[in-house]
This record gives sequence, structure tokens and C-alpha cells, in this order.
Amino acid sequence: MDFFFAEDHLKRMTPEETRITSLRAEPYPDGYRLRVNIEITPFQKRPHIEVVLKDADGDEVASASIVEPLGWKLEFTMHIRAEELKNPYALEAKLHYPDGPAQETVTCSFDVKPPQPDSG
Repeated sequence: MDFFFAEDHLKRMTPEETRITSLRAEPYPDGYRLRVNIEITPFQKRPHIEVVLKDADGDEVASASIVEPLGWKLEFTMHIRAEELKNPYALEAKLHYPDGPAQETVTCSFDVKPPQPDSG
């Protein structure tokens, strides 16, 4: 089944050329969730993407696997599973194909602010 997008005029890259072009992380004010935005080059064959969130000690606190996304602009929420916040956090994303090339890991660092108690 083929899907048609408004962006069909864009050049679609081969697996060897497909890359992550942007990785952004935006913590929610509650201190427990993280909005993740990933953009990749338009592709001919749908890739897999592994995303790992690590704390300042290098311990994994969340992960996600994206298998064959339909589009190249992805947005999703990750939950920070930790007893206490350990800044700075590092979000790592790696694009790969099960039977083909894997790309370098893309990383972004950020701090998570502790949740503010209600003043009501």
C-alpha cells in the first residue's frame, strides 16, 4: 500500500542517504514527561529509529522504538522514569535499517526543571 503526501515532490533518499536532520527535546512543566521531535530526510524505504533518554549518570531512564514510520516529521511523548531528577539529560536517536545501513547517533542535551508545587 502506498501513501500519498503533499510532499511527494521532494526527493526521497536511499537507505544509505537517509539521516536524522533534527532532534529536539522539550520537557513538560510537570517534570515527568518529555516532548520529542525528530525530523529525517524523506526516504524511499521506511527506517527504524531507536531513542534512548539517559540521565547525568548515563543511566537509561526511558526508551522508544519507532518501526517504519510513515512520515519524516515525528512527534511523541516520553515519560521520565526516575525517582529524582539528575540533570543534564541526554536524548540519543539512531536511525537504522534491519538489513542495511545504520547511521551515527544524534544527541541533544537539556535540563528538566523540578515540578512546582501548586500554590492554591
